[in-house]
Amino acid sequence: MPTIVDRIKQFARSPQGRRATEEVRRAAADPRRRAQAQRLLGRLRGRH
Repeated sequence: MPTIVDRIKQFARSPQGRRATEEVRRAAADPRRRAQAQRLLGRLRGRH
């Protein structure tokens, strides 16, 4: 039975995984999206 890490690696190598990775890279390059992600992470971290 593959571990979760193995399954993630398998997905990352698949065409869908490559597409998802490229979308995330494009979103990270956009300053507005980056700020949005930073706010979200700040809120998630604030809950602990």
